[in-house]
Amino acid sequence: QVQLVESGGGLVQPGGSLRLSCAASGSIFSISAMAWYRQAPGKQRELVAAVTSGDSTNYADSVKGRFTISRFTISRDNAKNTVYLQMNSLKPEDTAVYYCHADIDSWGELEVWGQGTLVTVSS
Repeated sequence: QVQLVESGGGLVQPGGSLRLSCAASGSIFSISAMAWYRQAPGKQRELVAAVTSGDSTNYADSVKGRFTISRFTISRDNAKNTVYLQMNSLKPEDTAVYYCHADIDSWGELEVWGQGTLVTVSS
């Protein structure tokens, strides 16, 4: 059985930083795209950032800062089957449950979701 386990959520003050991790485990042949989504109370789940197996990335407009420099950075460690989300300059509107998602080749192509980790940005 393949699963994703997130960690790193918590309470942080506005302007602060957090780093989320998501590790895949199980019978994994390869992982193509990995991504982070978030869902705030009363809102739909939205894509935050994604990274391909070739390390191409894209980000939601909501996490981009001035001059298109992203406040968030997604990265992956293929040797550890892990994806990270470094979040800087956090705002109260970043408060949400953050979910990891991955396209995994495991005796067939699977779309796998993590259980979610809560990020609360508040003073």
